[in-house]
Amino acid sequence: MGPNALFSSILSIFFLATVASASTFLSDNIFNKSGVSHGRALVEDDEPLKECIIDFEQQNYTVLTSKCKRPNYSPKMCCEAFKQFACPFAEYINDMTTDCAPAMFYFINLHGHYPQGLFADNCKEGPEGLDCTAIKPVTVKISHSSISHGKRPHKKY
Repeated sequence: MGPNALFSSILSIFFLATVASASTFLSDNIFNKSGVSHGRALVEDDEPLKECIIDFEQQNYTVLTSKCKRPNYSPKMCCEAFKQFACPFAEYINDMTTDCAPAMFYFINLHGHYPQGLFADNCKEGPEGLDCTAIKPVTVKISHSSISHGKRPHKKY
């Protein structure tokens, strides 16, 4: 194995490990209202976010809205339901250069009419965020048009 093949192998292993670990947690940064981290950010606050490739308008919110209900919004039930809904999208909503997290929360609130901060205040698990390792993957609907037909407001959430 030559030096280029060895380097490529190591780089591939690193890339796969990064992708695999990125989808096993939901970062606490997704709860930031604007969708952009205000700490050490790679994206400046005035830079526009890239459009999300996930069509959150077309997702099924029943797993969330059927378990996380008024009047008392049980933190245990709501957080488990939130993870069941959001974990399959972890790779996308953890990307703070896109509007995936704000778009997801916009449609979650549109479908569930949840109080502001319900999930951010109640769903905390550890330093890496919410653990998604126990959530079974589901088929993710990806937008082919990047939702450019204007149905979602283009503002900071």
